[in-house]
Amino acid sequence: MSADAAVSTGTPGMPKNDPILVAEGIRRQFGGLLAVDVEHLEVERNRITALIGPNGAGKTTFFNLLTGFDKPDQGVSRFDGHLMSDSSAHKVAKLGMVRTFQLTKALARLTVIENMRLGAPNQRGEKLWAGPFRFLWRDEERQITERADALLERFKLSHMRDEFAGGLSGGQRKLLEMARALMTDPTLIMLDEPMAGVNSALKQSLLSHVKELKNEGRTVLFVEHDMDMVHEISDWVVVMAGGRIIAEGTASEISGNRDVIDAYLGAHHDLDLGEMSGEEVEAELKELEIEEAVELGDVVEPPAPAEPIADPTPEATEPTTDETPGGAP
Repeated sequence: MSADAAVSTGTPGMPKNDPILVAEGIRRQFGGLLAVDVEHLEVERNRITALIGPNGAGKTTFFNLLTGFDKPDQGVSRFDGHLMSDSSAHKVAKLGMVRTFQLTKALARLTVIENMRLGAPNQRGEKLWAGPFRFLWRDEERQITERADALLERFKLSHMRDEFAGGLSGGQRKLLEMARALMTDPTLIMLDEPMAGVNSALKQSLLSHVKELKNEGRTVLFVEHDMDMVHEISDWVVVMAGGRIIAEGTASEISGNRDVIDAYLGAHHDLDLGEMSGEEVEAELKELEIEEAVELGDVVEPPAPAEPIADPTPEATEPTTDETPGGAP
């Protein structure tokens, strides 16, 4: 964890000193599923912020909503003072907020250097009127290529420069996607599971590159399940579960947060069922259900055991006969 990380656990949605990204009331529903319901979140400038949570928590959907790849049903987001809720993905990127994907989007039939050139924005040669006239954009393309080659050298991909991107390994594609994102010179870079499918050797390379982004004055927001990575490089951690922000804090503080542990492992993760009989397990779980219901206000107090109901039918008695001595009537 970075030395200049925040020093205290914050409540979900707590204000930051210098937020570069603010999300307010963001909701996204798919049919009956409420995928994202973020009341308020601020991402601090020039910090590495991790967004973690169990599978299905809504992290990638939230990324899509912030970067213009999907539209929220309600709510607004602001990046560096710009209202972003109605912006398309390419407009968001032009403002300086770019992202990578959990499944890499390298163009397999283009070479590595061609993929890099595509990342440069506002190229004169892409305009319809200028495209046929190479002399109009030759110098610009040379500058773009020089910048691309410098980034490939930095990410140790220069030896793959003229190879097709489809021939790269999974980890190399992650590096290429991060390098291509830097062709836009972003202020905020959002990484969706950068360590997924990456071997241990390339993980260390990726870690060092993420740290360099902060050293260059950029802000990083990343989704990750690798908690070793989260502990090593994050300044601040935000936890999502069920589409909501349930906790914020430093990595060490989040690791001991009961709400976070429950979200990952379940509310009764610390109950040892191995040494109980079936009846004891059932009774313990029933008691926990009653306690939770009381906390949520569903019941006022645990129900009292029912009184036994008396049988209204009188007991039958043996018939008696009056006999005189000797049996005479």
